[in-house]
Amino acid sequence: MSVLPTTPAYNKENKFMTDIKKFMNQKIRVKFDGGREVVGNLIGHDAIFNLVLDKTEEYIRDPNDSFVITEKTRSIGLVVARGTSIALITPVDGTQEIANPFISEQK
Repeated sequence: MSVLPTTPAYNKENKFMTDIKKFMNQKIRVKFDGGREVVGNLIGHDAIFNLVLDKTEEYIRDPNDSFVITEKTRSIGLVVARGTSIALITPVDGTQEIANPFISEQK
């Protein structure tokens, strides 16, 4: 008897259902465990979500508050990202930033 994860991200054959191939040669944003964020062109990947990104830029954290990501970037070029350290992968095209609806406006 085998035990399969109960999350909807897996199907019965224990294959990850996210089709990352549709993001090939497109800009993606990757958030890592620990809080670092990069944006780069996806040029390669494997079955366990190790990623190869080209023309990658890292978003710099605020020196006064390490939880805040600024709009400042630094170019880091070619990146091989280990899948076990990736928290989130999202395409850059087709997304937009919105105001946080859970923060009340101060008057």
